[in-house]
Amino acid sequence: MIPVDLADYTGSFSEYTELRVQENRSLNVSLVNGDVMSNSVSTVSGVSARTCSSGFWGFASSPLIDDESIRGVIAASTRNSRFLSSREKRDGSPLPSRPGSCSIDFSTGKPRLSQKDIIRFMKDIDAMIRDRYGRIASRTLSLQLLDMEKSLVTSDGSSGYTMIPRSILYVSMSTERDGEPVQLMDVHGGRGQFEDVFSGSEELGSKLEELYGQLMRKAEGVHPETGIKECILDADLAGILSHEAIGHTTEADIVRGGSVAGDYIDMQVASSLVTLVDFASEALGETCPVPVYMDDEGTVAEDAVIIEDGILRRFLHNKESAAFFRATPTGNARAYRFSDEPIIRMRNTAILPGKSKLEDMIGSVDDGYYLMKPSNGQADSTSEFMFGVVQGYEIKKGRLGRAIRDTTISGVAFDMLKTVTAVSDDMKWSCSGMCGKKQAIPVGMGGPAVKCMMNIGGK
Repeated sequence: MIPVDLADYTGSFSEYTELRVQENRSLNVSLVNGDVMSNSVSTVSGVSARTCSSGFWGFASSPLIDDESIRGVIAASTRNSRFLSSREKRDGSPLPSRPGSCSIDFSTGKPRLSQKDIIRFMKDIDAMIRDRYGRIASRTLSLQLLDMEKSLVTSDGSSGYTMIPRSILYVSMSTERDGEPVQLMDVHGGRGQFEDVFSGSEELGSKLEELYGQLMRKAEGVHPETGIKECILDADLAGILSHEAIGHTTEADIVRGGSVAGDYIDMQVASSLVTLVDFASEALGETCPVPVYMDDEGTVAEDAVIIEDGILRRFLHNKESAAFFRATPTGNARAYRFSDEPIIRMRNTAILPGKSKLEDMIGSVDDGYYLMKPSNGQADSTSEFMFGVVQGYEIKKGRLGRAIRDTTISGVAFDMLKTVTAVSDDMKWSCSGMCGKKQAIPVGMGGPAVKCMMNIGGK
């Protein structure tokens, strides 16, 4: 627990001020063919203050969490903002305020395992893969645990405490085909500390079996035909597309920098079947992968409907951009470390489920592809994108056919979304997302499967 009551320092605020104490605790273990290749534990903690004077921001931080350091960062950030405001005139209108309070702690109630116990868990999984699957040429396991603990007070009346943990296990298997490596990876885990997310190595047995089977089919797979094809994007691909190619273009700081979304507000940018939401803490009755109850500016977090029935409805804001666009902030200002200033970020971004069954969507495709898992990719502020696809299948006359080898998809997201003709009625979340906008931070992304036209690469 963070051993300080920040409310004791609000009397030192003389301008609009945000005071935050934060500690990030991480554990990372990786194994390659049974050998431990990395094994690290780290803790990064400190205090920061951010102040606004007449429209200018000042920021200061310290890795020490004591009375002197806390008062010092408040004084330093105030000096910084006042210095800037003394050099130039700027609109000093009050920032929009949606204060509140929260206390959220996802710490486990179970006895904590030692680092040695966790490594033994990893070695048990590795041995299971080695002993069961003879055609595996190499195997890699990577475990990443992260606890983000924050305490925040603001001069406009917000106070909050959160401890949001995440436990992610990456399992990669590779084989060979005609002297070339063929690889496939799966991700397990999600929100929660290790003891709550993983109960034992045997629970992953069926998932490892499925990954191995998919890999063997991929090894016998074919390269897809190049061109515009009717495709079904499964949740992982639809999610990363929504995040990278749509979500980022609607972040208000990127809009102010020239994003194409700035020209599309209240216009049709997608099929009427598409509603895209950046969820705060709960989606469809369940807690989100990365729940945000209050952002790092002290704004109470609410869902933000970005696209509604195909119409672009809003951008994602911090307090400053909300004032500029005369909008209501919904809690999208987030910082990864204590020494980071909050910037506009997505939280849990997904298309809402539709009414179609996935099997019916597949059955409606005469000649196309079912694309399942993405790899690395990129998108820009025009919504143009290119992503790798590492798992998928042909669809021939309404039936899944041969697996396909690694390929790419590309296009302009706002154009592609207009071709959506079906959205499945299920919902899946990707639990392992890390958004790299200026500072890496956990995000959730996902949704249903969508049927659309897609430019797919070949060999």
